[in-house]
Amino acid sequence: MPSTPPAAPLTVGFDLDMTLLDTRLGIRATYLALSAETGTYIDADLVVTRLGPPLLDELGNWFPADRLPGIADRYRTLYQEHAFAPTVALPGAHAAVEAVRAHGGRVAVITGKYEPNARLHLEHAGLHADALAGDLWAETKGDALREHGATVYVGDHLGDIRGARHADAVAVGVATGPYRADELLAAGAEVVLADLTEFPAWLAGHLAETL
Repeated sequence: MPSTPPAAPLTVGFDLDMTLLDTRLGIRATYLALSAETGTYIDADLVVTRLGPPLLDELGNWFPADRLPGIADRYRTLYQEHAFAPTVALPGAHAAVEAVRAHGGRVAVITGKYEPNARLHLEHAGLHADALAGDLWAETKGDALREHGATVYVGDHLGDIRGARHADAVAVGVATGPYRADELLAAGAEVVLADLTEFPAWLAGHLAETL
């Protein structure tokens, strides 16, 4: 009688900005530094209310298209000078990561952030990811989730829900970013948590249901 192949190990994907980390103060400081250096007005308070889409999309609101590649490079350099110290882990972030490991799982951070800066953020916050993929958005996040075998993706943005659904992963919304719980549910989230403090209990229940 043929043996049953072993089940694939659990892999849970997490978004970074406003899911694991509150990066608003650091991003605001970086945009203010960029504004001062370039002499271009940037409403940094507005910017941090709409985190999630690609950097070039946001920069395109303030700079002409032909300057965007160079401005993006400069932003990423300034980011390393200004963004890490003010950034803090969101409530429950460390416990959520450890909950995945307690079930023998792997953690994949799939983010729109420039990957080297995302790695430095994780190190600064004391969060360890088994896999990291950056510079991704919506469906391209889904491609990375498939690549890493993630069956759950946790994020705060409608683009994160799109990514999870693209990967046929369970879309878990957290209402710690720019969208309310009802908006995340309407976009296709299968469950919405107030924040990551609720994630360990949800994960335990989800795994019990899927055994």
